[in-house]
Amino acid sequence: MTAQPALPRGSQEAPGIVTFDFAALTPRERYKLLIGAVVPRPIALVTTVDAQGIVNAAPFSFFNCLSADPAILALGVEYRPAGGQKDTGRNVRETLAFTVNIVSDALLEGMNICAVPFEPGADELAEAGLTAMPGIKVPCPWIGQAPAAFECRHHTTLGIGNSREIILGEVVYAHFRADTVDADRHYVDPGALDAIGRMGGHGYATTRDYFDLPTMSVDAWRGNPGLANARR
Repeated sequence: MTAQPALPRGSQEAPGIVTFDFAALTPRERYKLLIGAVVPRPIALVTTVDAQGIVNAAPFSFFNCLSADPAILALGVEYRPAGGQKDTGRNVRETLAFTVNIVSDALLEGMNICAVPFEPGADELAEAGLTAMPGIKVPCPWIGQAPAAFECRHHTTLGIGNSREIILGEVVYAHFRADTVDADRHYVDPGALDAIGRMGGHGYATTRDYFDLPTMSVDAWRGNPGLANARR
């Protein structure tokens, strides 16, 4: 099979559609397209400790929940510009644990302070005026001001290139502020959680514009509730 020539960057192969061959883009160009379109992204304010017990806190928006059984959270941790591991990745390798703190609107300023590139060994939580609460099943603290926090044990680290690794952690313990969750129904109130999402560039978004949209059954979509029984 003859390989098709790559289209020029930003070419139009159909009216009104701009296309990009990712193989022809720089890593920065791919990054800008991804973070601008895959939005809003949840934000993990991750707390870890090193082998000496020094606490680190750093936010990550390459983050999500991937599984409930087992309960798996995923972090995309970028390397430093010079190629070395960031404190979070190194600490997870040393202690096999991390804690994900969900970022609410009230925690936004503290999260942004934790993103400052402080010197190694700096206490980001102290700089941000946040409270370190002792972990129950992992050595990492959780943040007392977070509406929800998940203690994770290291599950898998995927080395996917020269700039980033993906860290999977299994949730082993969770902390919820009492007003955010119905403990009997295991229902999390999105309004009380008041989570913040990451947009492209320096942009952020709230989750306050909330609505329900139930998934329809095939019968509901077709408007004939007796159809399924009739075909059995």
